[in-house]
Amino acid sequence: MARKPSGPGGGIAASAGKSAGKDSGRKRINLALQGGGSHGAFAWGVIDRLLEDDRIDVEGIVGTSAGAMNATVTAYGLAVGGPEGARKALATFWTKISEAARMSPLQPSIWDKMLKPGSLDNSPGYIFLDAVSRMFSPYQLNPTNFNPLKDTLASVIDFEALHRERKVKLFLCASNVLTGKIRVFDNEDVCVEAVLASACLPFMFQAVEVDGEYFWDGGYMGNPPLYPLIYHCDSRDVLIIQLNPIKIPELPRTAQAILDRINTLSFNSSLMREMRAIHFVTKLVDSGFTDGGRLKRMLIHTVDAEDVLSRLGASSKLNADWEFLTRLRDLGRERAEIFLNDHFDKIGHESSTTFEEKFL
Repeated sequence: MARKPSGPGGGIAASAGKSAGKDSGRKRINLALQGGGSHGAFAWGVIDRLLEDDRIDVEGIVGTSAGAMNATVTAYGLAVGGPEGARKALATFWTKISEAARMSPLQPSIWDKMLKPGSLDNSPGYIFLDAVSRMFSPYQLNPTNFNPLKDTLASVIDFEALHRERKVKLFLCASNVLTGKIRVFDNEDVCVEAVLASACLPFMFQAVEVDGEYFWDGGYMGNPPLYPLIYHCDSRDVLIIQLNPIKIPELPRTAQAILDRINTLSFNSSLMREMRAIHFVTKLVDSGFTDGGRLKRMLIHTVDAEDVLSRLGASSKLNADWEFLTRLRDLGRERAEIFLNDHFDKIGHESSTTFEEKFL
């Protein structure tokens, strides 16, 4: 069974710890990776660029859904091959994702490529899947419970090696179907089933059983949860790689646009609540109240591409076309480069994200 990190209900409390990385001259950060299907390729690009920077060490990673996959692959690569090993593992993983998707009916149509690159809104395969998934469950449509992600993960990650060589603290989030509670899997019990549980979309896959319990996508309960990093990591710096746009440029008016906005609102709600709690504790700490040293000031940073990802509908999260994935990867690298140029000096000292503007 997983060792369950203390829940957020008890407040943002932890030992202040030491500023990690001072002795080596490198800065230690924690990564918080949102889920978002194929949009996870954006996070791949961000992580890839961060791993190139020899001034940065990653202490902990928390991930949900596609973020759980990126987190696990990154942790495994760091464990067996350091930063370069993690970069290679991520490239291999996303290449295999795209290769596995070539035989899928979820392919962008010529109209999608011309009118809305990345979208599958006019894909016959997507339209059919969307229609039948509203009438039949995965238990009816996929009675053998085939999930191509399982073979892909197993071909990239040696979970025994991941357990032996722990270079980073790893946390994956899943939603317990029956209890409605969040479960966080850590280094000790991360396995292929735990990763699949975190990424289990209930309209596409049967609930994943782990330790006699059943799980759906972690995005319903935490996308991603930040409290494992707060309670179990020394570094105060959390870099959120955000896939689901918080702000959108215009009011949704079509049925599809409304559904897409409902999707992003629901998958951001838990993060927004947690950020408000962190903001509240930050104000307490700044006023001099630390509850005997149990409270610590968290430093929050974000890398996102709201201006681009907000224009992509929910269907694009199922698009694993290599051209689309590499476009998102390159965008992630560009945004990470901007973050490093503009905010590297703030790591370890202050938040580069303004709470009021971003989350409140």
